[in-house]
Amino acid sequence: MTETLTILGIESSCDDTAAAILRQPAGAEADILASVVHGQTDLHAPYGGVVPEIAARAHAEKVDICIQQALEASGVTLKDLDAIAVTAGPGLIGGVISGVMCAKGLSASLGIPLIGVNHLAGHALTPRLTDQVAFPYLMLLVSGGHCQFLIAHGPEKFSRLGGTIDDAPGEAFDKTARLLGLPQPGGPSVQAEAEKGDAKRFRFPRPLLDRPGCDMSFSGLKTALLRQRDAIIAEKGGLTVQDRADLCAGFQAAVVDVLAEKTRRALETYLAEPPSEPLLAVAGGVAANTAIRARLETVCADLGVTFTAPPLALCTDNAAMIAYAGLERFRAGEQDDMSLVARPRWPLDQSAPALLGSGKKGAKA
Repeated sequence: MTETLTILGIESSCDDTAAAILRQPAGAEADILASVVHGQTDLHAPYGGVVPEIAARAHAEKVDICIQQALEASGVTLKDLDAIAVTAGPGLIGGVISGVMCAKGLSASLGIPLIGVNHLAGHALTPRLTDQVAFPYLMLLVSGGHCQFLIAHGPEKFSRLGGTIDDAPGEAFDKTARLLGLPQPGGPSVQAEAEKGDAKRFRFPRPLLDRPGCDMSFSGLKTALLRQRDAIIAEKGGLTVQDRADLCAGFQAAVVDVLAEKTRRALETYLAEPPSEPLLAVAGGVAANTAIRARLETVCADLGVTFTAPPLALCTDNAAMIAYAGLERFRAGEQDDMSLVARPRWPLDQSAPALLGSGKKGAKA
């Protein structure tokens, strides 16, 4: 396939409705002509987390608006599109269905190809969109609903080295914020408090560091913080501002230590068969945490590995990554038809055993 391709991407797997227009001349870098994201933070704020039914209804109301805004911002019309890429899973099934059904309708009415995209592949391939990195590279996907190490061998070939067996880090940050009365989303709130706190005052556990491998667990860490909070309240009758900051600092330090050590182990496995251009890429909302990012950069420097992280707007859920993943599939001669189904679970590495648990922001995969 040698011609210039213009593709519409649609994303609706959790609590962000998004549409993007991507254009790529054959053999050249892809250009993001427009990327529109409608978040749902205000809708879910009263409930302390994402409510699937509310999310699904909001997607159904916003997806066509996002598409129209992306078309207007890019100067592209529906007739200019060569294909439509849409998140077909994994995620909250109501939202995924909204995006898939909209994409099917557009595909049928315009007579252009439909491409179902794994949401995780969208994140995993983002470094190729932003930095044109070469395969194979190691990807740490770390977000509100997912956390796993993947070696990306090709657009549809991934090897999972490990992942969370319960809460993802972003989910743990959100729950910690809720326990301490901080606003959602929890990641930025906890980080801001941690910067004012003493990380050495409270020593929280570093789960699974005493076991080999790259699997992680963050549920017990959140429980340990709850118990420490309750102990302080029982002793003092409440939390001071400094207590809260110190709790956040101790919690964040534990997450950083776990991710750093597990990343070191994953890199050693990845480097066992030396890639020509060794690289670790990090994506997902938690990749915005400066403490985590700084430690991972140090780990990479120690092992002589290049570190990269996409811009924040492309780390969190967006449709540009879906359009790009769809474009890679389409150029490889792959596409779907009207039998495409929405999937709540969809592991990238089909040969790896299933990870346990199901997070509030989508099923683990």
